[in-house]
Amino acid sequence: MEPVGADERAAMSCLLHVVEESLGVPIDPAWEAAFRDVHRHAFLPEKVWVGDNLTECSRKAAPEDWLRHAYADTAVVTQINDGRAVEQDERWASCSASAPSIVLRMLDMLDVRAGHRVLEIGSGTGWNAALLAHRLGPGRVVTVEVDPALAVRATRSLEGAGLDARVIHGDGARGHAAGGPYDRVIATCSVRTVPPAWITQTKPGGVVLVPWESPWFCYGLLRLTVDGYGGASGFFSPHSAFMLMRGQRTELRIYRDVVRDSHVPEESATRLSPWAVAGGDWAAQFAVGLLLRDVWRAWHENPDVEGVTDRLWLATTDATSWAAVDRDGRTTDRFTVWEHGPRRLWGTVEAAYDWWCGAGCPRPERFGLTVVPDGTHVVWLDTPDNPVPDLTRPGLT
Repeated sequence: MEPVGADERAAMSCLLHVVEESLGVPIDPAWEAAFRDVHRHAFLPEKVWVGDNLTECSRKAAPEDWLRHAYADTAVVTQINDGRAVEQDERWASCSASAPSIVLRMLDMLDVRAGHRVLEIGSGTGWNAALLAHRLGPGRVVTVEVDPALAVRATRSLEGAGLDARVIHGDGARGHAAGGPYDRVIATCSVRTVPPAWITQTKPGGVVLVPWESPWFCYGLLRLTVDGYGGASGFFSPHSAFMLMRGQRTELRIYRDVVRDSHVPEESATRLSPWAVAGGDWAAQFAVGLLLRDVWRAWHENPDVEGVTDRLWLATTDATSWAAVDRDGRTTDRFTVWEHGPRRLWGTVEAAYDWWCGAGCPRPERFGLTVVPDGTHVVWLDTPDNPVPDLTRPGLT
């Protein structure tokens, strides 16, 4: 194990205090012991990327800055562009070490007990698997990583820390049946649908804990309890934003991936502000995303359009329909809408928002999801017998 100096120990102690304040409750002593023994900096690569602009930070060139990022309660990007060379300085995050507060929050929600077997999806740096292995002991943790380079590095880091967690290079959506059945499954990547293997490889009464994402909004955790009949059910909680599982990615990143010069949109108007459904109200965004599971959105600030300060773009994930809603920065009760394709997306957004308001503006923790044995995902409010309206594409409730 890499030696730890006074600076590292001081940084760890300071971070534990910050994390405890963030969680609002004392850290479980077993997890605190794991945190102190399993040093986060030992699992980070020599080069990381930080901030919104993904600024490179090298341990060799800037050791103090690198250590500061290692022990800040923030996510640290550990890979960009899936490990490929950067073209035209276009950088996007493809792997990160999650913020320690969300790591400990999820580990606490997982509720592991002595003797449990755990399957982790998304090894990343290996730090999360290391914390689990420290708590549970040898032979109890299997972690699956789709990226071969990351899998190798996680294996080396775990070995260097003297911890026994088995790293499998493969598609995390398939789980790892040979190591099951598991008492707990935890994902460190977000999903838009829960892979069936995670449920079938979990013991009845076991827990599957996954970060959630809709194309509309990346936010939330879903904690499912497996029923033993091929299904699972549980509530969301309002925490986290993780990178999407690679096998569930869509190629939509900007409006130009959808809009074509040949498209002739229809013009209309709306009184619903685009900011109400895609602005600062996370609860509203979460609800809209649950009701419209195949609709993606992105803001376009300062478009080259006279009188328009910003524009909200919407599109179906299959790129067959799109809409744009303009704000002029002055009017608050009327906005121009442009739409193209077989679906009128803004009308469905209005319907989703109206339903959410009519339901009392419920926060994320009042929503739940049931995965039935055939794989159908049923979203509900408060209880499973109260499903939310179906406003998305056929096949998703």
